[in-house]
Amino acid sequence: MSPFSRVVVVVWRVLAEFGSYRRLFCAQVVALAGTGLATVALALLAYDLAPDQAGRVVATALTIKMLAYVGAGPLLTAALARAPRKAVLVGADAVRALAVACLPLVEQVWQVYALIAVLQCASAAFTPAFQALVPELVDDRGYTSALALSRLAYDLEALASPLLAALVLLAVPFDGLFALTALGFAVSGILVATTALPDRTPASLGARRAAASWRVFATDRRLLALMALNTAVAVATALVLVDTVVLVRSRPGGTDTGVALALACFGAGSMLVALGLGFLVDRFGTRILMLTGPGVITAGAAATALGWAVTPGQVVLCAGWAVLGAGCALVSAPTGRLLREAAPEGALAGVFAAQFSLSHACFLLTYPLAGWAAGLDPALVLGGAGVFAGVCALVAVGLWRPGAVAAHRASTVTDG
Repeated sequence: MSPFSRVVVVVWRVLAEFGSYRRLFCAQVVALAGTGLATVALALLAYDLAPDQAGRVVATALTIKMLAYVGAGPLLTAALARAPRKAVLVGADAVRALAVACLPLVEQVWQVYALIAVLQCASAAFTPAFQALVPELVDDRGYTSALALSRLAYDLEALASPLLAALVLLAVPFDGLFALTALGFAVSGILVATTALPDRTPASLGARRAAASWRVFATDRRLLALMALNTAVAVATALVLVDTVVLVRSRPGGTDTGVALALACFGAGSMLVALGLGFLVDRFGTRILMLTGPGVITAGAAATALGWAVTPGQVVLCAGWAVLGAGCALVSAPTGRLLREAAPEGALAGVFAAQFSLSHACFLLTYPLAGWAAGLDPALVLGGAGVFAGVCALVAVGLWRPGAVAAHRASTVTDG
């Protein structure tokens, strides 16, 4: 049986045998599809409200999103530590549905910002709680496949939602996208509400556990290395999302279709890794796999810089973006396994919340840098991104040595 066939068999087993996870995964897919539609609708709404400053409006909305993830995520996780997890998930979906439903009614830009803040704060409460539930709903082997499925869901959202939005806009005005987004969040809430979820254990409660969730990131060398890996991913992702339109449209003959194709190649590279995640983890292990990620990003950025300097064009960009997507997925897809191994007893939800906030904090640096660099020579920008990712790789390798796990466990026992 080929590696791909084995992946398909294991994924099918996870969806067939773990009914609760299957329903939660469906809820995630529906909510992500709605989020992708809302992203397109937000850009159109910004242009409708402020045609001359639409880019600034969208950029500010994305910054608010990152600030909500970084600041609100851990605070909400701690505040909701004693609340039933089903209530947290369903409540977050309800808030998101209401916020999106109100967006077509706004008349001023500040109202958009306020609703985006509410929407993203609810997402910052939903996502870590959802991620922390997954390892409780599947067995150890199925967890790797669950991570791969989650990564595929994000990649499919990035690829399919813009295409779906284009089809919907042929029949209805852009306000209809907000209605479909609200419907998606409502369906997600219904799926969660009708799913049997495990009870929260007493050990997972309390501010002390929340503090331990953050403290482990400062004491566990594997998680310190993860911060360097997150930075490399943020560099590559910001480069792709911010600069693709400039790189494509600035060339003679560059089109919107070319922009979409380049972004699709980035997602395709990520999906390829996600499809083979189970095989790759079994073959190489989490540590080797994740430390390889920034190396792949560095090589991809360097090769793209060289190719662009020699013969700039769509083929070079698409090939380079596919490699960057694969490098990002090598870090992001197995991260859940590392967090589960490193989390103190009863603090898994808090560790996921900390990772959620810290990983998104990197984008507060890389998004502005990518925007500033958009006016520079593309080969220089690509080369600089490769160097940055290479430094992150060296830092991560230095921190995450083969004996880091045993050393951390020994220090934990001693401290206890």
